[in-house]
Amino acid sequence: MRRAFLRIGAVLLAGAMLPALAAMPAQDWQPASLPQARQLDLTSARTGHRYRIFISVPETPAPAGGHPVIYVLDGNAAFPSVALMARTVARRSKVTGLHAPVVVGIGYASGEDFDTVARARDYTPPANGKAAKGEGGADLFLDFIEHELKPVIQAGVAVDPQRQALFGHSYGGLLTLHALFTRPAAFQTYIAASPSIWFADRYVLNEVKGLSAARAQKARVLLTVGELEQSPAPASAKPTDRSALLAQKRMVDEARDLAAQLDTQRSAYNLERVRFIELPRENHGSALFPALSRGLEFFLE
Repeated sequence: MRRAFLRIGAVLLAGAMLPALAAMPAQDWQPASLPQARQLDLTSARTGHRYRIFISVPETPAPAGGHPVIYVLDGNAAFPSVALMARTVARRSKVTGLHAPVVVGIGYASGEDFDTVARARDYTPPANGKAAKGEGGADLFLDFIEHELKPVIQAGVAVDPQRQALFGHSYGGLLTLHALFTRPAAFQTYIAASPSIWFADRYVLNEVKGLSAARAQKARVLLTVGELEQSPAPASAKPTDRSALLAQKRMVDEARDLAAQLDTQRSAYNLERVRFIELPRENHGSALFPALSRGLEFFLE
């Protein structure tokens, strides 16, 4: 409840400030920038689409093998938070012994926080070998990351190819699972936050068998989900179509069950570690940011 009041208060405060800000002379304000951050627009030969790539590189010296690197989907929205978290890790590296990662945010040139059309196209797998209109481009998008984006990053920054993570939320979490099941050697850590396992009649669960393939390095997997993603908070619970839809998608149960399956079959699936975290009092939207924090922590452990 206190968290809800704080959020409401922040919104009201921001709304109250807008008229005052608008009345101030334009020359008093300058565009804000994020320290240690750069961006680049790339057009992919694989997908034919344009992406906005954000990067933050630690100021601390790279380890002998290079910096760990985390690729974050929905980069327009998620990159600033992860970059700030990584800078905090860097400041405390002498105390904790942790090496701050390079953070690569993969976003869209539209500039929207969440480009719903583009992410539906890029983050969803072609279920049963077919792709609905505007969906099913996950494999082309993963080709872009592996064969176009990674070489650009590796050419400019000393990164450790054996310490790479992929983070995705919602449809991005679905893509992360699809990558794990179909390209388990592409990354060493997979962080699927609030994954949309329900997509296309839970097609992604049919891909788990792809993990049985032998590979040199074991993968680590984290699944997170908000407590309120399957049923709304008691204060807001109403007999609505949305409540029925939440129950049908089974966001919490599906993530928990998949994590249990992967953990039980770690040896068969060649997994080093599997963890499931249910985030208290978080819904589908609000679960993104604590998942980023938990995901970064899991990656660097």
